[in-house]
Amino acid sequence: MTKTTKSEESARLEARVSPEIKALWQKAADLEGRTLTDFVIASVQAVACKVIEQHQRLKLDIEDSEAFVNTLLNPTPPNQALKAAGLRYKQVLRDRTHRL
Repeated sequence: MTKTTKSEESARLEARVSPEIKALWQKAADLEGRTLTDFVIASVQAVACKVIEQHQRLKLDIEDSEAFVNTLLNPTPPNQALKAAGLRYKQVLRDRTHRL
């Protein structure tokens, strides 16, 4: 079994904030029954996940849009199955027109 040192278990993060902000965060932490550290970590974690998710969604939306436009501008030639389907469709339209 590998021995884990304290530096591998966690990383330290420090931030300076105004006394008003710290008091606000402390009040919120108290209302949730958490320590200030736990409250700040949970809050930052939630926002970080949300930001990453939004960025990934935006990136995928842009990539999807680019792929869609590229397909419209540079369509692949129809294969045999698509050509056969087109012919069947035309035949159905002709049959319907003759019935009217």
